[in-house]
Amino acid sequence: MENVLLAGLGGFIGTVFRFLLNNLVYHYLPSTSFPYGTLVVNVLGCLIIGFLNGLADNRGMFTADLRIFIFIGILGGFTTFSSFGYDTFGLARSGQLWLAGLNIFLQIFLGLSAVILGYISTRLL
Repeated sequence: MENVLLAGLGGFIGTVFRFLLNNLVYHYLPSTSFPYGTLVVNVLGCLIIGFLNGLADNRGMFTADLRIFIFIGILGGFTTFSSFGYDTFGLARSGQLWLAGLNIFLQIFLGLSAVILGYISTRLL
């Protein structure tokens, strides 16, 4: 039960951060068809999870409880892969297939690159 509460509390925090960052992005890019807010959240979330995973693997910095709270809770609530699917489907359904394809490419390529960059950066510390 403790793990469920840790994940749930972390998920609440991550969701709030996702909401705030997404709104900030759209404040600066208000009139666009492309889901930049989701892209920024996903890439940043991937970078953070890669970095923290590198710290966990290379420096043993996180207890099991802390990993649940941060990795499953906060980052699980923060990243928006379900929003990615919804945004991509919406673009395709509205006939904007090239934007749907661009979204798929950027989310996957930049997301995976950010995980790798975050992980490798822990070796420089």
